[in-house]
Amino acid sequence: MSWLFTVLDASANSSAASYLPIGVQLIFAAGFVAFMIGFSALVGPKRKTADKLENFASGIESHGNARQPMAIKYFLIAILFVLFDVEVIFFYPYAVNFRELGWNGFFAVLMFVACFLVGFIYIIKKGALKWED
Repeated sequence: MSWLFTVLDASANSSAASYLPIGVQLIFAAGFVAFMIGFSALVGPKRKTADKLENFASGIESHGNARQPMAIKYFLIAILFVLFDVEVIFFYPYAVNFRELGWNGFFAVLMFVACFLVGFIYIIKKGALKWED
């Protein structure tokens, strides 16, 4: 009966003991980050000038209000780009596994392309890609 406790004890120790170094490292890293942020806030300079409090935008001087109206066409093109770009990503698994998928996978990809083309034709018919008013 003692062999059973030895086996159970060894399996429990090996799983918990294998994660112990990772846990210690995470605790040490979090503590080090917290210590450095607190130490720099405590010791660092606290001079707040108008230049330091001004918004920084890639070294370009800001002018005007950032909340000016903007044409919706920019947002529409950006959303359509993301939509069609993400759809193209779904071709990658088929390209990797096209031999294993066989004809069923081929017909599934054809249906996917058909849906893709229907959506593209729809946005062209709606005039979403026309820039002039």
